[in-house]
Amino acid sequence: MTRERQSAASPLADGDPSPVETINPAGASSFLLLGDHAGNSVPARLGTLGVGQAELSRHIGWDIGVGLLGAMLAEALDAVFVRQIYSRLVIDCNRDPAAADAIATISDGTAVPGNAGLSQAARDQRRAAIHAPYHAAIAAELARRDAAGQATIIVSLHSFTPVMGGVARPWEIGVLYEGGDTDFARAVLDELRAEPGLTVGDNQPYRMDSTDYTVPLHAFAARRPYVELEIRQDQLGSDAGCARWCERLRRILPASLPIQDRMLI
Repeated sequence: MTRERQSAASPLADGDPSPVETINPAGASSFLLLGDHAGNSVPARLGTLGVGQAELSRHIGWDIGVGLLGAMLAEALDAVFVRQIYSRLVIDCNRDPAAADAIATISDGTAVPGNAGLSQAARDQRRAAIHAPYHAAIAAELARRDAAGQATIIVSLHSFTPVMGGVARPWEIGVLYEGGDTDFARAVLDELRAEPGLTVGDNQPYRMDSTDYTVPLHAFAARRPYVELEIRQDQLGSDAGCARWCERLRRILPASLPIQDRMLI
């Protein structure tokens, strides 16, 4: 336990889990799986942020299904999966920590009283305790792989609601990309579009834009191949649904690599 973790100023107390979990840390695959919103825990010192467990279990608290899907894919691909444990309502690890919406006071119409009126010091404490260690873990894994001469393709896993603002979202999966080396993401899009009966979004239901933080930070400047995947949450609401998507992505991700690179997986 570090002094920072024990400090009364930190939102994390003794007994709280580490903010980062790395699944299959010895994975040999070139794929590095990331789960910015894979958990919905709240540090004990923050209670439930005033929203209750039912709200934390909804999409505002996390990306439903991503934790299980990522773990399944890590095993299926022999890949490393770095996942965030705490709820996006505590601090959103796919946002610049300086951005106002990194700690939301309202999410999809739900007020988050525990985030209202936070001082800059309190915001900084959450960043230091949760946001910074998550990104440091990703950076350390990338540095380790680079030093070992291991190729890396970043696969960022997210999920989205079937309906937002009363508007149905027809896509079962969306492929997000913008900036950096987009070749792999575009190849994944093509492979998914070839799947029978699948409705695939091209930068839908979201675009990768200036609000995204993780992929731009870790992939763009280094020109690392990447893809950000958004899977509709009704597709991941059960173990069986996660298993179906695991099997599909186990096929799709390697098939999206150039033929000469498939040996790297």
